[in-house]
Amino acid sequence: MTLNELNTLDNTSAYAWFEQCCAAPLWIQQMVAARPYYTLVELRAAAELAWSKCSEGDFIEAFKAHPMIGDVDSLREKFANTKTIAAGEQSGTAAASEEVLQQLKSANHAYLNKHGFIFIICASGLSAEQMLTELEKRLPNTTEQEIQNAGAEQIKITLLRLNKALAIN
Repeated sequence: MTLNELNTLDNTSAYAWFEQCCAAPLWIQQMVAARPYYTLVELRAAAELAWSKCSEGDFIEAFKAHPMIGDVDSLREKFANTKTIAAGEQSGTAAASEEVLQQLKSANHAYLNKHGFIFIICASGLSAEQMLTELEKRLPNTTEQEIQNAGAEQIKITLLRLNKALAIN
């Protein structure tokens, strides 16, 4: 997809295209409405601005679209529309020991039980051990703090996905 192609999509198709990058409906609607985009810099700036206008509820909607880190079944099944551009985001778990994967699973469930949503981190380039360390560091935070932390990670993920989606032909 090129920027020109993105700009000429009908609204329904553009909505579906943006949804693969971030599942928050308000963010998607803002991105569709803000077209046309002439540069990647402009697109990224619009994405950040749209995200800054989203509410806590929008953040939670975006978080729901993510598979739990290290959960292989979740990775396979959840939100097939992000499969192509999300590929490799959690590749750091591929080389992890069974022990680390079990610790990730346990800590992820503790996080979900405490905060009501899964742990969100921009995992690209991180090892499973690094993700586990960050998860354990953030677990004691308040839910309010974690919504903000996860929101900051979500926009990083979204920007990476926008770049990838535009690179796919």
